[in-house]
Amino acid sequence: MSTLYDVPGPRAKIRNRTLNVVVLLLVLGAVAWVIYRLNATGQFESRRWIQFQYTSIQNQLLDGLLATLKAAGLAAVLALLFGSVFAAARISDHKWVRVPATLIVELFRAVPLLILMFFFYYGSLQFKLGLTPFWAVVLGLMLYNGSVLAEIFRAGIAAVPKGQREASYALGLRKNQVVRLVLLPQAISAMLPAIVSQLVVLLKDTALGFIITYPELLYVGKQMGGRLNYGFPYIPTYIVIAIIYIGLCSLLSLLARYLEGRSRRRRKVTGAPPPLPTTETGETTI
Repeated sequence: MSTLYDVPGPRAKIRNRTLNVVVLLLVLGAVAWVIYRLNATGQFESRRWIQFQYTSIQNQLLDGLLATLKAAGLAAVLALLFGSVFAAARISDHKWVRVPATLIVELFRAVPLLILMFFFYYGSLQFKLGLTPFWAVVLGLMLYNGSVLAEIFRAGIAAVPKGQREASYALGLRKNQVVRLVLLPQAISAMLPAIVSQLVVLLKDTALGFIITYPELLYVGKQMGGRLNYGFPYIPTYIVIAIIYIGLCSLLSLLARYLEGRSRRRRKVTGAPPPLPTTETGETTI
């Protein structure tokens, strides 16, 4: 550990602990100030929160959540397929396949996601293509996140030691067999945290759908926050929605940790050398 940096001495340890305590106090102070301001402006009044006890309001939130999960789930599947296809095209030996795939990936990585949603939604309205806001959200998420996933897949495959590829070719395997049977299984473990992180981004980006009137969670929250009878409870509503998003993203992170731990345990089991044969007297034979 000391090859990368100098081990802190007693004074450095005290200084680091002091800085940590100061930063923690500043963060706690900022949180306390925000809570104080929210309370001073009446955001914690009961009339702003009472609507959440009604079944109809809970059903509206549930409908918005299901719409968010529906768009995110379909977009995630399509983005993974898009990423895998274009990652394979980017590592192709044929230039006429590799160059167009590179241009497409770089193009959709550079275009903001909201512009893609506007393109599909308003373009469909202008040319009467019949795309609903749902498909405008899904296609935008697929192209943007699929392009990022294509780079993640390509980088994960390239990170596998070169000797694995050379040994596979020496055994007579074709390139598609090398990628599918040798490189990809080893790269999945390295790619998994980045893939899940991008899926979390995809889930949160569904909130942009409210701009094109897709009735996802944030769109429902905006309608709930504009009710005069409850004192325009925008802040309480957005706090509830933020908690829901935090819970969903936390579940995805836990799933990623579980899959990563399971993959490591599997590698340990399959990578263990077989026991040496022994004789009846218990002596090891070679």
